Amino acid sequence: PKASFPNQFEGNWKLLHPGKKLVGRAVTAQFMPHRPDVADVSEGEAKTKGLAPNANQRVLDMLEAGDVLVVDLFGKIENGTMVGDNLATYIYARAKTGFVFDGAVRDLEGIYPLEMAGYFRGVHPSAIGNVMLTAVNTPVRIGNATVMPGDVVFGDREGVYFIPPHLLQEILDKAEITHIHDEWTKAKLLTGRYKSSEIYPTPKSPELKQEYEDYLKKKRGK
Repeated sequence: PKASFPNQFEGNWKLLHPGKKLVGRAVTAQFMPHRPDVADVSEGEAKTKGLAPNANQRVLDMLEAGDVLVVDLFGKIENGTMVGDNLATYIYARAKTGFVFDGAVRDLEGIYPLEMAGYFRGVHPSAIGNVMLTAVNTPVRIGNATVMPGDVVFGDREGVYFIPPHLLQEILDKAEITHIHDEWTKAKLLTGRYKSSEIYPTPKSPELKQEYEDYLKKKRGK
């Protein structure tokens, strides 16, 4: 991208299924430590609208297929449990994707069988409490990342990327080239015939450069 986006990745998670990728559209929610005068207003508004009495369930009820729930629970573990196994099952049924919680979960044994990706900071048997829902589908902070509603969420073993939608195609194109380059590089290194500096980070000799360019064109179908 022409502009720099250095704050779109966050790592250091506990992963529900390390081998499973997470891809979807961000639905964001922000919780803060409970403050009665603020919480009373928001809870009153929710009651007037006939929404679920529990703040975490109000957020879950918004999910649609392809959504990824991204929740700023300010790293809270005890009483920072966004879902247990029942509500995690609800996320799976609604979105079929997974979740990113800068907070905790409970009932991990019951969540584990669900075939979805999950990123969270910890596990605790307590229920969510002493927090209040302050925003839904607004910018949120997840660790060192700024997340906008509608961002493309991509998670792997290393962590989670929050990608502005208008950059997605450019990133996918560059990722494809990087993957092909790495594939070619590893194949060459595995032969044991070359010094690493002859191949990586780029092939040095004209012959190897041409071989790589031909390989790249073939793999990209061009």
